[in-house]
Amino acid sequence: MLLEEVAMFKELDPLLHSQLRLAVISLLASLEEADFVYLREKTSSTAGNLSVQLEKLSEAGYIEVEKGYSGKRPRTTCRITETGRKAFEDYVEALKSYF
Repeated sequence: MLLEEVAMFKELDPLLHSQLRLAVISLLASLEEADFVYLREKTSSTAGNLSVQLEKLSEAGYIEVEKGYSGKRPRTTCRITETGRKAFEDYVEALKSYF
């Protein structure tokens, strides 16, 4: 492979290069919001792993996490931010450069 060919590839966002974080962002990109249980079920993740990954996405400003209650039950709701939407779109565009 030529050096020029390697330079054509765009860098992939390491935060979104995790399978679970990418799955969460892609789900949230198509929804207004999603609760923790929905994300856990759709990603087949454990609650503990999902919590850690949501925290990383939140710290990066890619998602907003709101904790509250639905009746007496705790409810965590997540929404993608404009920063997260832009990062996801950039990630998809960068992936296209690999084809």
